[in-house]
Amino acid sequence: MDNTPTSTIFLVLRRLRAPLLTLIVIFAVSVLGLTLVPGPQDANGVPQRMSFFHATYFLSYTATTIGFGEIPYAFSEQQRLWVTICIYLSVIGWAYTLGTVFAMLQDKNFLSALAVQRFARQVRRLREAFFLVCGYGETGHMICQALDELGYRAVVIDKDEGKIADLELQSYSADMPALCADAGVPDTLVFAGLAKPQCRGVIALTDHDPTNLAIAISSRLLAPSIPALCRAEHAETAANMASFGTRHIINPFEKFGEYMSLALRSPSAYHLLLWLTGLPGTTLTRHREPPKGKWVLCGYGSFGKVMATTLEKAELPLTIIDKKVFVAPPRVGVKGDGACGDALDNAGIADAVGIVAATGNDIDNLAIVVTARTMNPRLFTVVRQNQVANRTLFNAVAPDFSVVPSEIIAHECLATLTTPLLATFLQAVRQADDTWARTVLEKLTGKLGWTVPAVWSVKLNLSQAPALHRLLMRGDAAPSLASVLKAPLTDRPELGCIPLLLARDGQTAQLLPELDQTLQPGDHLLFAGTESARKELGLTLFNEHSLRFVLTGRDSPGGLIWEWFSGRRPNADTTR
Repeated sequence: MDNTPTSTIFLVLRRLRAPLLTLIVIFAVSVLGLTLVPGPQDANGVPQRMSFFHATYFLSYTATTIGFGEIPYAFSEQQRLWVTICIYLSVIGWAYTLGTVFAMLQDKNFLSALAVQRFARQVRRLREAFFLVCGYGETGHMICQALDELGYRAVVIDKDEGKIADLELQSYSADMPALCADAGVPDTLVFAGLAKPQCRGVIALTDHDPTNLAIAISSRLLAPSIPALCRAEHAETAANMASFGTRHIINPFEKFGEYMSLALRSPSAYHLLLWLTGLPGTTLTRHREPPKGKWVLCGYGSFGKVMATTLEKAELPLTIIDKKVFVAPPRVGVKGDGACGDALDNAGIADAVGIVAATGNDIDNLAIVVTARTMNPRLFTVVRQNQVANRTLFNAVAPDFSVVPSEIIAHECLATLTTPLLATFLQAVRQADDTWARTVLEKLTGKLGWTVPAVWSVKLNLSQAPALHRLLMRGDAAPSLASVLKAPLTDRPELGCIPLLLARDGQTAQLLPELDQTLQPGDHLLFAGTESARKELGLTLFNEHSLRFVLTGRDSPGGLIWEWFSGRRPNADTTR
């Protein structure tokens, strides 16, 4: 693919070789004939003959149907006869050439070559940070939409032409180059910008584990410094990815198993995790806590096995219903259809507290829940939703937990790639007890509500916070966190955000740092808050005039000229 522009040129030349040669031969024979055919006689009785220049000029406007008449003199009968022949020959030549051109414009290979060339040009012109998204299914669509809202670009690769066409119809704020190709081929990744310094990460989201494994290996070998997030639905694939050093492997079923285990142990921690990793702008509702007691699991595939292990680790009694798979002891199994009342009755649904519909078919899962609820209305329901397009049906059923693999992967990818510091905070949430998690959740949602907040990190260095970094490096009195978290408005109101974590070199990361904590150069801060608070804090950290106003409350002139006019030194103490 590195020679795609050249390949396109040669493809055009190959297809047009015969038509162009035909036109050249017709033109050359016509010009030669005009120079040889005698014209009208001059005053001395000598036949006039056209020069090559006049013959070329005449045929140029005649063969292209422009027509200026007979020049440089009126033609003889012989010349008119020859011109008539040339006109018909040129019509045949042009018809042949244009027909070949139109056929080439409809040729799939030629259109593909043009698309690849256009894609290469778009990628080559990228100067801002972007993520390489391999696979534009439901998960890829959600990730691209979220990246666009966060101000990031994406380069997309997918083998399905329909999905690429769907991407081009989306109303993203910035163009996202897309290519219909196999992302498992290393040259495709390089061609898509893997080696560009602006590439911030690779996200492998195809529904084919071997392709995701190939992407993980290629990324690790060709761009080891770039993080790669890869989807893996089978344990063998995840193990192979890990052996090649892939740092972020996402199995949606195992990930939900972790969520379910956390919800059973610490419901507040589970809600806090969902709230921080959700898609920005969406509103979460607090789920009913999963009860302790007997559970029934319908479907013993990949997801069913994960859920069985999760429930057994929580020491909850479990009965498994499946049409084909034999459940080995000590697990209790019932062979049958989970949507059938007899199978549910044999599994003891009447005295169960919860049911998991874990099959790979959405309609079957919905039927299982509806049937089970008619037999036991108090059931806690966990339903696997395979297709996002069926959301309306699942909303009508209103399960307690809806397992959507594409959403789980999207949440994990965005949390890991866009805000790496968030992973440290989430790990602390997973390990904390329910009392601490409840206190933190109430504090955050009490201030920000249940709408998923913007989560971002800032490092106090010259590139991310130049104004504050210069102030700290001058040795002036270091401002506190509270003094910086104010809006650069007239009354300096408190920003709608909360610091979640403060990481400082050589020290243990501080969870929910106190607002009177003084700042130091190099501090890495994690925030959750509104998008407006994010923008206002960014203005304060970047603009010295805004920072001076936030810290002192004085709207001092900005710039050297206005500083001079006001009689102030440019390096005046901004903290007084």
